[in-house]
Amino acid sequence: MGLRLLRIMWVITRYRLDTLLPLQRLPWWLRLAFLLSPLRLVPVGRRTGGERLRLALESLGPIFVKFGQLLSTRRDLLPEEIANELRRLQDQVPPFPGEEARALVESELRMPLDVAFAHFEPESLASASIAQVHAARLHSGEDVVVKIIRPAIDRVMRQDMALMYRVAGLLTLIPEARRLRPVEVVRDYEATLFDELDLLKEAANTSQLKRNFKDSPLLHVPTVHWSHTRRRVMVQERIHGIPVADIATLRAQGTDLKRLAERGVEIFFTQVFRDNFFHADMHPGNIFVAREHPHDPQYIAIDCGIVGSLTREDQDYLARNLLAFFRQDYYEVAALHIESGWVGEDTRANEFAAAIRTVCEPILEKPLKDISFGQVLLGLFQTARRFNMEVQPQLVLLQKTLLNIEGLGRQLYPDLDLWSTAKPYLERWMHERAGAVGLWESLKRQAPELSRQLPELPSVAHHALSRIEHEHRQRRRQAQALGGIQHQLREGRRGGRRMRLGVLLAGLALAWQPLTEWAAGQPWPVLAAGLLGLVLLAWQ
Repeated sequence: MGLRLLRIMWVITRYRLDTLLPLQRLPWWLRLAFLLSPLRLVPVGRRTGGERLRLALESLGPIFVKFGQLLSTRRDLLPEEIANELRRLQDQVPPFPGEEARALVESELRMPLDVAFAHFEPESLASASIAQVHAARLHSGEDVVVKIIRPAIDRVMRQDMALMYRVAGLLTLIPEARRLRPVEVVRDYEATLFDELDLLKEAANTSQLKRNFKDSPLLHVPTVHWSHTRRRVMVQERIHGIPVADIATLRAQGTDLKRLAERGVEIFFTQVFRDNFFHADMHPGNIFVAREHPHDPQYIAIDCGIVGSLTREDQDYLARNLLAFFRQDYYEVAALHIESGWVGEDTRANEFAAAIRTVCEPILEKPLKDISFGQVLLGLFQTARRFNMEVQPQLVLLQKTLLNIEGLGRQLYPDLDLWSTAKPYLERWMHERAGAVGLWESLKRQAPELSRQLPELPSVAHHALSRIEHEHRQRRRQAQALGGIQHQLREGRRGGRRMRLGVLLAGLALAWQPLTEWAAGQPWPVLAAGLLGLVLLAWQ
């Protein structure tokens, strides 16, 4: 842990990442610390800021590369030069040698390479943070790609995750950061990230996504060749699409970018609400556009290592929240947050609604080029400090995917009206979910379980009534026993009072002669005090 932290500090120093910070926005004491820092003695060199950031993230490993991939889609938040450099992290990470790749494939498949493939290209087609891809051809003549996990990558990832847990634990000591639930967020991120190391899971996700969009004009998903797929090696159909970030080529072939952007939004909402199974790593390196039918464009999705799903309750709340946002019904948004438990039950809905209105009103009903979901989320987090709103770990992947979708939409068609594209879909989904069709579908889904339980219903009802009667008799016996105990206590108190009074009278009778002689010589206040004491003693 300590060595890894030292390496991170060394990389920051080596590439002078401190020069990328907006010092004018930092507190004065932090600005002073940077100005007096020994980092300023290290030369910056001739590389641009974006190149230094990209090289630093590459040298730090896959977790940092993933962070850079997400940043690369946010051109509204980054200078163009930095965004262009970070884009290279999507599929241009330095590859590991081809000989290592051949050895890994033979080890995983447990057969010589020439037995598994008619041809295997030693040079990689693309290289990303966790794996790289080689072109190959099966003996059946099909062109395929072979995805291979980087050697010893899990050791570095575990070191980085341990460091992230340490940082998250420190954040929980800060009241304002505690509501972000950093440890839970890191735990969810760890689970999804390490799932990427198991290509059998990615292959299963790919097959599921392909079934969900079978024969769909919206999205094509490559076919997995299960006979050649193992935990660290996956073989699938080779695609020949255009990278979605290659806007120049898309325009040159006459692609309808407006329709392409709208279909991207439709695919996102279809995955989240219709299928409840969404591709959660939709950076431009994983998304292509088919070359056929440019006026009716179709997406191609690869790298399904990270997928997400929601509970039915979260689906409903999310859809109702988005529709309320589209209708600018901020009170409904506030009420849904309270109802779902995303904010405290003691939150006053009208106050929360007013705060949300202040953040969201200036941005709604504008084209996508004028709206930043990142800024909206930041504004909502700042507003949430007053209402103790917590980050929901189950929604973190969805938020990340939404940010990726926004970045893609900005590149393809900045004038896209996301609201008018998404609102009809959500309204239709809610109508189908809550209407007669939704009720019928729910009944059909539950019919096998209901038919199994129906014959047992009389027996279940009899047992339930018997249990209720048994509990009623138990409560009656307990009440009777409690009444008996209370009666005994009352009798005990009365008996104790009679005994004390008897002892007192007997004592007075035996001591009457001396007491009368003593009382004859005492003043009346002493006699009154003595009498009051006897009364109190008898009363006790």
